[in-house]
Amino acid sequence: MTTSLLLTGIGELTTHDPSQDGPLTDAALVIEGGRVAWTGRRTEAPAADASYDVGGRAVIPGFVDSHSHLLFAGDRSEEFAARMTGTPYSAGGIRTTVAATRAASDEQLAANLARLVAEMQRQGTTTVEVKSGYGLTVSDEARGLAIASQGTDETTFLGAHVVPPEYVDDPDGYVALVTGPMLEACAPHARWIDAFCERGAFSVDQARTVLSAGAASGLRGRLHANQLGPGPGVQLACELGLTAVDHCTYLSDDDVAALASSGTVATLLPGVEFSTRSPYPDARRLLDAGVQVALASDCNPGSCYTSSMPLCIALAVREMGMSPAEAVFAATAGGARALGREDVGHLVPGARADVVVLDAPSYIHLAYRPGVPLVQRVWTRGRPLG
Repeated sequence: MTTSLLLTGIGELTTHDPSQDGPLTDAALVIEGGRVAWTGRRTEAPAADASYDVGGRAVIPGFVDSHSHLLFAGDRSEEFAARMTGTPYSAGGIRTTVAATRAASDEQLAANLARLVAEMQRQGTTTVEVKSGYGLTVSDEARGLAIASQGTDETTFLGAHVVPPEYVDDPDGYVALVTGPMLEACAPHARWIDAFCERGAFSVDQARTVLSAGAASGLRGRLHANQLGPGPGVQLACELGLTAVDHCTYLSDDDVAALASSGTVATLLPGVEFSTRSPYPDARRLLDAGVQVALASDCNPGSCYTSSMPLCIALAVREMGMSPAEAVFAATAGGARALGREDVGHLVPGARADVVVLDAPSYIHLAYRPGVPLVQRVWTRGRPLG
């Protein structure tokens, strides 16, 4: 029985090992027991039970997509077409997906989730966070998170996505539901709690109430904020010491300073700006201020229906001022930080063996050749995909 595997012939190996000055060339990597056991020069590689020659290709860590909404039913392509002809994006379209998701069976939701996770894996994503938020009743949110937990360890309770139609005249009553019976039903299936702190969704006081209740139930906090315009959400995330705050499109100097001093990760979602024709966040400004940055897909049926982390990398380089190296780091190690994970997003001994082989000589090609399917082979937890 094979217990160790040597990947050899690696033209360029990106490990994100802080002791190394950039990628290794002419490298090798050993996988054993689902973990990275060794990395180094090909000529110094130890013996292994089996070997696989990648033929001079580049190897990077699996992408860590720390923000997605994969648990849904229905289609909003007509909404996308309307945006492309001038209708501005707003948070209200979420309710369309809520109706379809409530009407879907468990089997339909699970099948769609599995389809999208597999789609992500083929593009090099080996860790993905999945949010609820399209059920918005106690039973629908709980069943959604139970289904999501079958596809990932990183599940997020997002009952505070929008106020559903039946509570439109009583938003505070809905917050009481989210922080009471809904949280009680959902907490066993979730690791995180989130809220959409934007106009048309939840106020800063409502978001604070939701996040504080989640923390009291043992859930770690993250937040959607400052996507549609300036607002207090980023400051709230930093004040509460949240692991990550996502979108961060409209930021004041005080917001940037708060992110830099708090250590809260700013998760940027360039696929959203691409899909909504909105301004891109200024990643260069954040990085130069010392803010920790992650990239994620925000794959969802409304504002950004892409599962492609390579696309996000290309957009971050082209539109947001990131170097290719910074963008790849943000899509791997940055995503791991946004999930509070130390076992993924890098390829150093002891890390989970989530390995992506690119059909290219360097990771730079992820931005250099946008839209080209460069992922040649994927290992997840040391097991080859497909």
